[in-house]
Amino acid sequence: MENPKCHVAWPTLAAIGQIESHHGTYRHAALASNGDVRPPIRGVRLDGTGGTMRIIESEQTELADDDGVARAMGPMQFIPETWRLYGVDANNDGKVDVDNIDDAALSAAGYLCWSGKNLATPRGWITALHAYNDSTQYARAVRDWATAYAAGHPL
Repeated sequence: MENPKCHVAWPTLAAIGQIESHHGTYRHAALASNGDVRPPIRGVRLDGTGGTMRIIESEQTELADDDGVARAMGPMQFIPETWRLYGVDANNDGKVDVDNIDDAALSAAGYLCWSGKNLATPRGWITALHAYNDSTQYARAVRDWATAYAAGHPL
């Protein structure tokens, strides 16, 4: 997972966490001391309505609804397929858990690094953000929160 050439910075990860789930506290969820988020945070059904993309899971797993429709999951709001590819066990508890803030944050860092290659460059940073969420408005919000966190804004 370590990639010293990536240069992903904690303010970027914190900004994504803020936007996606208010750092794991969206809808009265809470963080346990081990980083688990309870109750689990799930996004809207990605069924192609209401401006969402239609994402159907090829496998019936706990990561999708009974009819196979995906939802973004966890404090960093991963799509199930992306989680299967990039999810890691950051806290060494033997589980790759989308609902654990440590696992989710390190997995997000890995995905951003894979997508943007070098986040120290404007092009790399914006490429990574658009891979995470293909929205200019989203990228601007991440930029604004990351700037605030880098300047000392508390989490």
